[in-house]
Amino acid sequence: MASPESRSTKRPARASLLEAAARLFYADGVTATGIDSITAAAGVAKKSLYNNFASKADLVAAYLAARHEEWLAMYRERVAAAVTPQGRVLAVFDAYIDHANFAYERGFRGCGLLNAAAELPAGAPGRQAVRQHKEEVEDLLLKHVAELQPGQGEAAGRMARHLAFVLEGSMARAGLEGGDRCLHEARMIAAQMLEEL
Repeated sequence: MASPESRSTKRPARASLLEAAARLFYADGVTATGIDSITAAAGVAKKSLYNNFASKADLVAAYLAARHEEWLAMYRERVAAAVTPQGRVLAVFDAYIDHANFAYERGFRGCGLLNAAAELPAGAPGRQAVRQHKEEVEDLLLKHVAELQPGQGEAAGRMARHLAFVLEGSMARAGLEGGDRCLHEARMIAAQMLEEL
């Protein structure tokens, strides 16, 4: 029987499963990662997985939500340090650069959310979760661009959309290249676009 001390320091199965799933989903893909691999990596019994998640789809949904929150934390840290509206727009780009430089087990493979969405069938709840994340990123860009273009809602909306496309395109290329070079280039393009406002 485990001592009270070892029980209190043991990590909850849900957290271990989610961490293992996140590593494996990002490294190998959602489809290629089986339940047995996740439970083995988490060091828990298969029953623990089903005690914490109704299905693999439920685990994928939790993974996507965790990735969303992970990015938001990087963004919040960056935007808190920004002192100008332009700096706040660029904080969104900086958070993506931070994401690219995170210590991934097998290297950077691009946006984990988009990677997962690419594997899910049309209409899957996970795809909708990823779409909501991307829309939230665009809304953040709009919020900061609107500070630069007060009273110009339509123009600010177009600029935010253009910036979102530059950002997402650079993230796709960065994932293919396995580094942050394209994201740095996108940040420079965004800074030039903002200077022209």
